[in-house]
Amino acid sequence: MRLSDNAALYHALKSELPVLPVFIFDTNILNALDDKKDKRVVFIHRSIESLKNELKEYGSSILAIYDTPVNAWKKITEDYDVGKVFTNHDYEPYAKERETALTDFFAKNKIAFSTFKDQVIFERNEVIKDDGTTYTVFTPYSKKWKLKLKPFYLKPYPTEKYVKNFYKTKSLPVPSLKEMGFEDLDFVFSKPIIDKNIVKHYAEQRDFPGIEGTSRLSVHLRFGTVSIRELAAQAQKLSETWLNELIWRDFYMMILFHFPHVEKSFKRKYDAIKWRNNEKEFEAWCNGKTGYPIVDAGMRQLNETGFMHNRVRMITASFLVKHLLIDWRWGEAYFAKKLLDFDLSANNGGWQWAASSGCDAAPYFRIFNPAEQTKRFDPQFKYIRKWVPEFEELTYAQPIVEHKFARERCLKVFKSALG
Repeated sequence: MRLSDNAALYHALKSELPVLPVFIFDTNILNALDDKKDKRVVFIHRSIESLKNELKEYGSSILAIYDTPVNAWKKITEDYDVGKVFTNHDYEPYAKERETALTDFFAKNKIAFSTFKDQVIFERNEVIKDDGTTYTVFTPYSKKWKLKLKPFYLKPYPTEKYVKNFYKTKSLPVPSLKEMGFEDLDFVFSKPIIDKNIVKHYAEQRDFPGIEGTSRLSVHLRFGTVSIRELAAQAQKLSETWLNELIWRDFYMMILFHFPHVEKSFKRKYDAIKWRNNEKEFEAWCNGKTGYPIVDAGMRQLNETGFMHNRVRMITASFLVKHLLIDWRWGEAYFAKKLLDFDLSANNGGWQWAASSGCDAAPYFRIFNPAEQTKRFDPQFKYIRKWVPEFEELTYAQPIVEHKFARERCLKVFKSALG
C-alpha cells in the first residue's frame, strides 16, 4: 500500500495504458473478524485515505471497493475498459485461492493479469539447497540468502519517473469504516520512519522491552506501507542482526508457500501431545492475570496497543504452551486477533518455534523461566511497572502455576508423546 518502490505499480505505470490504483476491502476476510474495533482495519483504511491524498497530486485517485474480489472486479469491468491488471505476490493459502479465482475471471474476460515479487527479497524456490530441495533450517538458509544477495535485488523500482501515467480522474470515495461495519478509533496513523540510531544499536538493545530498542516497522512491512528493499539496504549498512530478522521473514514466507498446512505441527509427531487446554487458565493468560509479571505485562501491552515486544512474545508463548500445556493453536489464534502486525507466516512460525513443533524450533526441553527472563531483560522492572503497576502489591494475582512443577509436568507430557 505505497506508491514508491512498488513492483506491480512500476510495471503498470510503464505499460502503455493509464493506471488506476485499486484496493478491495475483501468481505471474505472482513466478515470473519469478530472485533468491530479492529485496529488493523483502521490502519488499512487510514493507509488508503493517505494514498488517495498522494494520488490527488497527480490528478488521480484510488478506486476502493467493499465486496468479494470477484464481485468487485465484475463491477470494475462494467465501469471501466480494463486492459491489464497488475498486483504483487501473496503467499498465504487464502491469497492463493483468491488469485486462482481471479486468474480464471480475467482469462474469461480476456484481461491480461500479471503478478510480481515485492514483499520479500527472495521467494518460493529462489533460495534452495544445492540438491534443489527446500531449506527447513534457518541458519543454512540465511547463509545461502546472503550469498545470493547482490545490489540488484535491493534496487528500488523508480515509480516516480512515470507518475504522469496515472489515470486522470476526480477524487473517488472510499467506503467508510461504518459502512463496512467497523468502528473508527482514536488511532494515530504515522508514516514509516527508519530510525537509523535504533537499527545501528539493534543487536544490543532489541531484547529489552523497557527501552525503545526495536524499529516498530513490522506493521508497515505487514501492510506494504514500507519497502522491504529499502529496509534490507539499510540493514546491510547498519546491522547484520536486523538483517537476520528480515531474513527470518523471507524464511517463514518461503516455508508457508511450500508447507501451507500450517494448522498442523510442522513436525507431525508433536500433534500427539496431550494438551490440558484449561479454559480458565487460558482466559487468565489472555487477560494478563497469570501472576507472572513479565507474562502479564506482555499480554496487557498486546490487548491495549496491538503490539508486543518480540522477546516478550517468546516468553508469553512459551508460558502458555509449556507452563499451562495449552495447545499452541489457541495462542496463535489469539495473537492473530490482537496483533496489529499479524502475519500468518511469522505468527505461525513463532508459535511453532515456542511449541518446539516448528521446522527450526527451540528443543522441547527449552522452557523459559519467567523470573530469569525478567532478571535478564527487565531487571529494573521498567516494562513490568508500565503494564502491571500492581505487581508488588498484595492485590496482585498469585502465580497460576509453580514454575518447577510446570517445567517437570511439561517434560513428562512431551516425552510421553514423542517417545
